[in-house]
Amino acid sequence: MSGHSKWHNIQARKGKVDAARGKIFTKLGRELLIAVKEGGPDPAGNSKLKSVIAKCKAANMPNDTINNAIKKASTSNENYEEITYEGYGPNGVAIIIEASTDNKNRTAAEVRHVFSKAGGNLGTTGCVSYMFNKKGIIVIEKEKTSMDEDELMMLALEAGAEDFTSEEEIYEIVTAPSDFTSVVEKLEENQIEYVEAQVQMVPTTTVALDEKASEKMERIIEKLEELDDVSNVYHNWEQ
Repeated sequence: MSGHSKWHNIQARKGKVDAARGKIFTKLGRELLIAVKEGGPDPAGNSKLKSVIAKCKAANMPNDTINNAIKKASTSNENYEEITYEGYGPNGVAIIIEASTDNKNRTAAEVRHVFSKAGGNLGTTGCVSYMFNKKGIIVIEKEKTSMDEDELMMLALEAGAEDFTSEEEIYEIVTAPSDFTSVVEKLEENQIEYVEAQVQMVPTTTVALDEKASEKMERIIEKLEELDDVSNVYHNWEQ
């Protein structure tokens, strides 16, 4: 995937976040709740919560909103279960959907409806996940940092990053999931802003689509992301 394409996709996601901030923050609040329920409200001893906080900051969620959501989660009686769905888009594009739900039947029906309506197929567990690796991805806008490329690269690698690449307008840092929070913390210590920071599913191979199939794929992604219970949508479509 080219740097231009990658940066275009990030900008598009940022635009969606800005346009639907309330809904995005609600989804992130649910992720905070799940992380607190699993490992407690102290990020120092809860790596999952640290990861979600980094994701919240990348989405420009205010610190007060994050802290209030963590406090609320500590006393909340709400319970959500994390569930993953796998399926196929046009031309066999692999799709992974991560959701958090208090009603598995409802969420499964909604996801299945999107696939059947938009021209995809919901598959079985494991049908496409073997085509992805779980990685921490951190993206930094070049114009937003005064640190030069070599300095930033050394900072990231010394903090535990696996890879550092320079694209047209961004730097991308890749980490193992276990090293993600230590790299994010090192960046924050040095006042380096990031526009994306998340442990996500990264495809090992990609599939190119023609214009008609691309429109269909965009529709599937859009409809899945509109579902209240869906947290993340990953795919191996080469954009």
